[in-house]
Amino acid sequence: MELRTAASPRDVKHYTTERLREEFLIQNVFEADEIKLVYSHIDRIITGSATPVEKELKLTAGDELRAEYFLQRREMGVINIGGAGCITIDGKTYEVAHKDGMYVGMGKKDITFASVDKENPAKFYINSAPAHAVYPTVLIKREGTPADDVVIVKDVNKVELGTLEESNHRTICKYILPGQVESCQLEMGMTSLEPGSVWNTMPSHTHDRRMEVYLYFELPEDAFVMHYMGEPQETRHIVMRNEEAVISPSWSIHSGSGSRNYSFIWGMVGENQDFDDMDGIDNRDLM
Repeated sequence: MELRTAASPRDVKHYTTERLREEFLIQNVFEADEIKLVYSHIDRIITGSATPVEKELKLTAGDELRAEYFLQRREMGVINIGGAGCITIDGKTYEVAHKDGMYVGMGKKDITFASVDKENPAKFYINSAPAHAVYPTVLIKREGTPADDVVIVKDVNKVELGTLEESNHRTICKYILPGQVESCQLEMGMTSLEPGSVWNTMPSHTHDRRMEVYLYFELPEDAFVMHYMGEPQETRHIVMRNEEAVISPSWSIHSGSGSRNYSFIWGMVGENQDFDDMDGIDNRDLM
């Protein structure tokens, strides 16, 4: 597990491009037959993946957590952006299709990841946060029939925003948040831009009560997203390629513009789970 420390906005305004990327960009997120994790001191979020191809992968705590097992004091969200896969949790196996998700509550001990077809392997994207209480483990599907431990992303949690004229026509699917799937502090979802739209999270905002991580995907090899970060009057950018993630501290904006449309997964960790709790930035005030 890679460790990353927190960064002060006073320091970040002096960073070079190389240093910005070193501190906030997560590259090579999905590595075949590996579980890859990055532990950030910013709200103690863990971001990473499990990419089983030839073998099943077991999630362990590692030395960094000083825990008996990964979710001893944590909760976890997972969204699969690859082929069909399976997640087995304490002996129960869940079939997790493309763009299905899971919330896994604190206290679950034995967790393994597998792909149905090694020619089209699953790509399980992971966000994990410290937890203080146990919430039910839930399979989150985009369509189908609800069950005791299966939730369907309801229409009310599929929000269409923006316009083609403003280049930001997009659909937000909320996976983990109050009223949909309960958690201690972790929230996750997915935003997809329509063809012809390239801007996300614009007008931009900050939210001092939680940080955020974006995973950009569904980009061709030659495409990119310019991810904008920093204080509103001290903005910087990071060039993002397909299936790369970026850490956004609570004091930073987190907007992007792409060379074409794309999708991204957002994960938030902090003390306030109100999705609309944000401090908007007027476009005229950005520098």
